Amino acid sequence: MTEKRYDLNNIVEMKKPHPCGTNNFQIVRMGADIKIRCTNCDRTIMMPRRDFDKRLKKVILN
Repeated sequence: MTEKRYDLNNIVEMKKPHPCGTNNFQIVRMGADIKIRCTNCDRTIMMPRRDFDKRLKKVILN
């Protein structure tokens, strides 16, 4: 399994889109939980790192 590298303020593409229609999110907070912000509507989502790793498709901007 390849390790996906991401850091604070990276733009990432998730597997499932946000209800507003975009798959792109910015990482806002990292720790045991990861907080991401939708790049289209600025809503935030907080999820455990394990779920984030499962739902991450690719890192777009470093």
